[in-house]
Order: sequence, then structure tokens, then C-alpha cells
Amino acid sequence: MPIYEYRCPKCGAEFEKLARNSSEKAACEKCGAKNAEKKLSTFSAKVMHASRSCPSRNECPSATKHSCGSGCGCHH
Repeated sequence: MPIYEYRCPKCGAEFEKLARNSSEKAACEKCGAKNAEKKLSTFSAKVMHASRSCPSRNECPSATKHSCGSGCGCHH
């Protein structure tokens, strides 16, 4: 079951809820309002590699987040 993120339009509280499906409604955990809005969520993963330097760092559009394809663990 996926975890969805919600925001309450009444009190502004943000919370997560384990849901059986994407259309499942959620009540606010803080104020009890029944119309919590599902937020657009992103996820992140960090890959560690023995080499901390990216061989194509100078060619990458972003020096902090990039993907050089060399297996160095950097991501775009």
C-alpha cells in the first residue's frame, strides 16, 4: 500500500496516510476536517559509490545534482 501526503485546507496541517487506493479520502489528523487534499509527492534516493568525484562534473549542467552515467552515484 502506498503512503500519500495530504494538506488540510482548513487548518493547513500536512500529514501522511497509508491508503489502499489513490481515491481513498483522508480526514485531517489535526482538526478532523474531511476534505484533506492530496499533495503531489516526490521521492528521492541516494546512491553511494566508492568514487565521490564525478569524471564529467565540468560537463554537467548542475554541479550539485547530475547524472554522468559513469556509475559514480550522482543523479540529475
